[in-house]
Amino acid sequence: MSKIIDIPGKLGLNLQIVKTAFAAALSWFVASSVLHSEYPYFAAVAAIITVQVTVADSVNKATQRIVGIIGGVLVSMLLGHWFKVGAFSIFFIILVGMGIAKALRMNPQIISQVAISSLLVLAFGQTREGYAYERIFETILGSAIAVLTNALIIPQNAVPDVERSIMTFSKLAAITLANLTALLDITGSKRKTGRSEVDALIKEAEKCRKALDLAEQSLKYNPLLTHKRERLNQLAKSIRQLESITIQIRGIRRSLADLQLNQHSGLEQTYVERLKRAMEATANCAAAYGLFSVHATEENRKNLNAAVLQALAEQERCLDNLQGVGPPATLRDIGSILTDLGRIVSETTSQHINSEATEAK
Repeated sequence: MSKIIDIPGKLGLNLQIVKTAFAAALSWFVASSVLHSEYPYFAAVAAIITVQVTVADSVNKATQRIVGIIGGVLVSMLLGHWFKVGAFSIFFIILVGMGIAKALRMNPQIISQVAISSLLVLAFGQTREGYAYERIFETILGSAIAVLTNALIIPQNAVPDVERSIMTFSKLAAITLANLTALLDITGSKRKTGRSEVDALIKEAEKCRKALDLAEQSLKYNPLLTHKRERLNQLAKSIRQLESITIQIRGIRRSLADLQLNQHSGLEQTYVERLKRAMEATANCAAAYGLFSVHATEENRKNLNAAVLQALAEQERCLDNLQGVGPPATLRDIGSILTDLGRIVSETTSQHINSEATEAK
């Protein structure tokens, strides 16, 4: 059965293509059979152009097309009766139409549509009575059908994509923080900076933010997915906290790099191992936090609690032995690292506390 379901995808067909074909066919049927329009193909063309990935994109596309067509029709109706169809008149009408649209700072899509509509109305409006009005009406009809089709027939739900992105983001944050412990070992010519790992984490944060933006767009003007907005708001809070965690990881990398440059840090291997354990335990908090944000089960809650307690315990051990750890510069860098580790734990617990408060209500 799954192989049969996969056949359309292998043939290049997806939901948006099916929606586009359906909207175009429905627009043609309504325009020709129900309204007995003389130009039903305008409705079908408008539907094809208007169907986009999200309902919000479809609304924007429909608005641009309708405004552009009305603008083009007005220009041709005002100026067209002074000219016969020819190279000069086409040049002049398009020049004026696009110039006015540009002067009004309209969208580039609208400017192009003004030019197309001006040309078509100039070419056919003089020989076909009612052509200009029919073009506006059919475009509005096709655009409306396309928007409704996109909103009511299996509307796109990008929330699962955000959840997957959060999982990837949190796991990479945990891996990056854990890998930064290597900076405590390598010195001299083989010294690492951890910059490439942190840069990769920043790029992942950008991808996660883009996934959130797309999901917000997918819910806009989408009545069937209104109930998903509260969930998306929760995920948005998780992303903001993961972004804050990323900032702390960047700070830790810089402090570790400074600590590496200090050839006389005076750090004992025992303390180095203790600091490594604190970083690794805090990294586990980031991973557990991402899992709990996406799947707020009782098991994941307990895992997050355990990770937080372990991280706090390891950080406390580092703080207890902070006095006499080395020169003032070393003490400053270690203190900065422990401060950032503590902030990471705070970020992972705040969402947990908010979730418990919400459930209590």
